Amino acid sequence: MKLNCSLFLFLLSGYLFSQNPNYKNPVVDSNFPDPTVIKAGDGSYYAYATNTAKEGKRINIQILKSDDLVLWTDEGDAMPEPPEWSSSDFWAPHVTYDKKSGDYYLYYSGESNEEAIGKCLGIAVSSSPLGPFKDKGEPLLCGDTFINIDPMILQDDSTGKNYMYWGSGHESIKIRELSDDLLNFKEGSEMKELIHPVMNDEPENYEKLIEGVWLTKHDDFYYLFYSGDNCCGENAHYAVMVARSKSPEGPFEKYKNKKGNPVILGQNEQWLAPGHNSVITDEAGADWIMYHAINSKHPEKGRMFLMDKLSYRNGWPVIEEGSPSTKELPAPKTIIK
Repeated sequence: MKLNCSLFLFLLSGYLFSQNPNYKNPVVDSNFPDPTVIKAGDGSYYAYATNTAKEGKRINIQILKSDDLVLWTDEGDAMPEPPEWSSSDFWAPHVTYDKKSGDYYLYYSGESNEEAIGKCLGIAVSSSPLGPFKDKGEPLLCGDTFINIDPMILQDDSTGKNYMYWGSGHESIKIRELSDDLLNFKEGSEMKELIHPVMNDEPENYEKLIEGVWLTKHDDFYYLFYSGDNCCGENAHYAVMVARSKSPEGPFEKYKNKKGNPVILGQNEQWLAPGHNSVITDEAGADWIMYHAINSKHPEKGRMFLMDKLSYRNGWPVIEEGSPSTKELPAPKTIIK
């Protein structure tokens, strides 16, 4: 008797690829700003987000868990104990797994407890993607106002280097190499500016303030996603933009849409101010952009958690319609264990 090839592979590996049910935005109908999504060693997906309050309780770093990128469960606070150097404004967390140490590293920004200092970049470590993450004891970098926020880490296999990207406060997007232990800047390394703000008052200019970096590689290019210009409030004016380079250190070439700007994800009637994304790859090799946006009918709910599929055309990432999807669509493909 012949054994079906697909069934044989399933029995051999212990896994089955499955097309999950359809999904419709938002994937989480509550405040979940600046989402970073990773796939952990246990096979599950984890999403981390900026601080919020739930049922009157302060959550420093939000964390959700999912097996399919569609249905998410609330896992509480990834960093329940704040660091000694900060007590508020824990923004835009990024988590990366280090194969050498076997630990998960959480990078985030927080408000310094010293009045003369603004936001600082912090690092916390845990043996589990759920945490609790414990801060290393001192900030990595501090500065005026909110210049040093939105850290993102790239552990680049092709170069063997670790990079941190960050920036806001009407300054440029920056990069600097990290040490092998991921806890400090590499000795002798220097900060480099990659993308610069564009200062004009044109309605389609989203680059007066730029932030929310995410780096991903597809084929020959590194794609640098970034967002601007005003994430929040009644005058929110925010979108996702992209630039590309064949090196993680640049120089980066900006995408140009039909309007001549680098926006690939803008607002529509239902979803306002989409931005501050991460990118996750499903089991079929498709990339998905995970981001926040404001529901125009329910702005009081904050920045909700959305996702859409990325395609690549002529060497650039593309999102269908160029704005958040509003209809039911096929969900990412994941593995059923």
